[in-house]
Amino acid sequence: MQSKYDTKRISAMPTSIFSTMSKMALEYKAVNLGQGFPDFDGPKWLMEKAFEAMKQGKNQYAPSNGTLSLRQEVQKQYKKQYDLDFDADNEITVTAGATEALFSTINALVQDGDEVIMFEPFYDAYQADVILAGGTPRYITLKKPNFHFDPEDIEKAINSKTKMIIVNNPHNPTGKVFSIDELKILADIAIKNDLLVISDEVYEFLTFDGIKHTPMITLPGMKERTISISSTGKTFGMTGWKVGFAIADAHLSAAVQKVHQWTAFAVNTPGQIAMAYGFSRLEEYLPEFRALYESKRDFMYNKLKGSAFTPHLSYGSYFMMVDIPPEKSMNDVECAETLVKEYGVATIPPSVFYAKSDQGQTMLRLCFAKRNETLESGVNKLLKF
Repeated sequence: MQSKYDTKRISAMPTSIFSTMSKMALEYKAVNLGQGFPDFDGPKWLMEKAFEAMKQGKNQYAPSNGTLSLRQEVQKQYKKQYDLDFDADNEITVTAGATEALFSTINALVQDGDEVIMFEPFYDAYQADVILAGGTPRYITLKKPNFHFDPEDIEKAINSKTKMIIVNNPHNPTGKVFSIDELKILADIAIKNDLLVISDEVYEFLTFDGIKHTPMITLPGMKERTISISSTGKTFGMTGWKVGFAIADAHLSAAVQKVHQWTAFAVNTPGQIAMAYGFSRLEEYLPEFRALYESKRDFMYNKLKGSAFTPHLSYGSYFMMVDIPPEKSMNDVECAETLVKEYGVATIPPSVFYAKSDQGQTMLRLCFAKRNETLESGVNKLLKF
């Protein structure tokens, strides 16, 4: 029910599907394959580093743009991983998770009347943030089975009000990793039409089958118009610490930091110190990290292949889309509710991530960032459907 005190922008925003499904999972004591985070901890050595920082008195406000140690480690890694040069003082902003980085970036750069292109299925914060900033979302559908986009659809959506494109790569919820050719097409469109690009790359270090992630900001002509957003919580399996960051040229970073200082101001200090240490061990950490999640992806995919649910192979992130069996004559919401109530397994109905296409009604999103026993129990319940 709309309150008389609600603004129009707030009244247009639904309750997050993640909250809804997690509540149902608890109510029906279901195995939760819907929640988009691990049900196990990240490295113990990272927790020990945070505790050590607390005991050393590192418990007060960090600098608004982040501890120097974390900004410098991010700077080093982006040079090492992608041959990108950024100024740790003026071009890297540590935020309260990637979610706050998105909010601060969109509210810094989008104003009333601006239009923002995003790919559906979209991470729902994109739509909410654009609406809160007074902008208007424009949607481009990633089409099954490969979740590809048609460049002509993008060109048709662009007009004099278009300000920005949001790209999520690797992609949540489909597990798609955009090819270099696709990224070049998007870069050419952005440059030709003088558009900003937010590149949400929170799963940049979680790609499978030997696929290498290519940041949008590395493409020719994109450094001055791209804001790269990432998440140490995703990289190190500590999503509750809420330590993310935004990287951009100084003029864009300055705008982001103006919103950030009045939103979160600063991020938890011991978490930043620990994450700086985590980045210093990134090279030794990543192979085991990728292998762990690739084995979980393979388990889910192989168990569901040939079942009632047809899985779409994930190439990045820890999500997998599955097709609902057409003979059930159910949409995604009906199927998700049936699964949680009657079969004891919670999933995410992805139609909430679509605004234009009804493609989402034919699928469910599953999360495989779970302990092996959780995965096995949840998948076995799906197989009974």
